Amino acid sequence: MKRVNAIIRPEKLEDVKESLEEKGFFAMTIYDVKGRGAQKGICLQFRGKQTLVDMIPKVEIGIVIKDDEVREVIDIIRKAGRTGKFGDGKIFISPVEMVAGIRTDEIITE
Repeated sequence: MKRVNAIIRPEKLEDVKESLEEKGFFAMTIYDVKGRGAQKGICLQFRGKQTLVDMIPKVEIGIVIKDDEVREVIDIIRKAGRTGKFGDGKIFISPVEMVAGIRTDEIITE
């Protein structure tokens, strides 16, 4: 099993979520996060003054999937989350050794 953590623009959340659901990926956790990438933030102009915003609001989607579904999920997130501009986000893949259900006492190792 793998855990996919995708950090995307907040305005792309519904597009990504709907695209994942269309392909049968319903279970996910959504986090509101802040961060910055290589551009080190953005410069905004407000009432004639420039302000540096170095921590930009993002959304992180966490989803645990089977090993053979990783490429498909990456492709779905890329297609639905892309604007083509700096700050579209990143996708991180990590191994998951075990999942333990709380309600059912289920243990999943595969």
